[in-house]
Amino acid sequence: MSIEVITPGLCTTVQDTGRFGFQQVGVSVSGGMDKQAVQIANMLVGNQQTDAVLELTMKGPSLLFHKDMLIAICGGDFKVTINNRSVLPNRAVWIRSGSILKFGLAKEGCRAYLAVAGGWDVPLVMGSRSTNLRGGFGGLAGRMLAAGDQLVQRSPGSFSQFLANQLAKRAGAAPFYQANWFIPSSTLVKNGEAVVRVIQGEQFADFSEKSRQSFFEQTYQVSPQSDRMGYRLTGPALELTQSMELISAAVTMGTIQVPPNGQPIILMADRQTIGGYPKIGYVPTIDLPIVAQLRPGEKIHFQEISLRDAQKELIERDSWMKAIKLGIEVTVGWR
Repeated sequence: MSIEVITPGLCTTVQDTGRFGFQQVGVSVSGGMDKQAVQIANMLVGNQQTDAVLELTMKGPSLLFHKDMLIAICGGDFKVTINNRSVLPNRAVWIRSGSILKFGLAKEGCRAYLAVAGGWDVPLVMGSRSTNLRGGFGGLAGRMLAAGDQLVQRSPGSFSQFLANQLAKRAGAAPFYQANWFIPSSTLVKNGEAVVRVIQGEQFADFSEKSRQSFFEQTYQVSPQSDRMGYRLTGPALELTQSMELISAAVTMGTIQVPPNGQPIILMADRQTIGGYPKIGYVPTIDLPIVAQLRPGEKIHFQEISLRDAQKELIERDSWMKAIKLGIEVTVGWR
């Protein structure tokens, strides 16, 4: 046993970057909602970017550590303490056995991610450790964490051990030690009214001119009836020029469907694998982390982007992620 759950938080699950290759048989990809935060949290502790982390939503858990561990917290800004002393996000932290890591409410953003060196040791199901809540499989018994649960850490790699040893030496007798290098939080969570880019969908031209204008010019609000499957938005109703009957087709994370009530839905990590509603657009991969950090009641403004420009920005972000990994290794003297 590596950690014990004292209180579980609102919705805490084991997630990685997703379960790919099974959508044709109706299995959702799942995985972390903010995959960029998952990847960065893993890099901060020397893991592979695809290793399993804990996803915390709105209110995090309290965890008792039964062994010394290297951890990192990334994503939304939660109030975090170890033994009642504040802990900073977006950096590596060494924590001593017997310490209690406590997450409060999210101050900014909606979700945070807790990575541990080596990742969490839960069974691989169809190539992933992610929890599918609707299907009841993956993660820890296919469900959210509960009080009394125990999680085990997988064996850390050589780089993770190197990082842990460095921080442990500096900790002395203290219950934890935080690295003095970090990823600036401004790169992870955007504040205020969210501007989210959208690529036109197959049925974009089938909506009325007024609806197409409203979609990009007006503001929408995230409904309380939103979850890991999809974000329901409220705002100007979108209308088709004529009724349509569509054959259900594959959907992906970021697909924006418009049901008969005209209120758009952004499909998210636990989405269904096919859908038959008209698709007005797609949120590109580069902007999905922004959507994942929105809370119910927050506002969203759509802005058009071409497929080419979205691909260009994604390539630039991938280069930025590689630069972060290299920067960490150089900073700590691994290279």
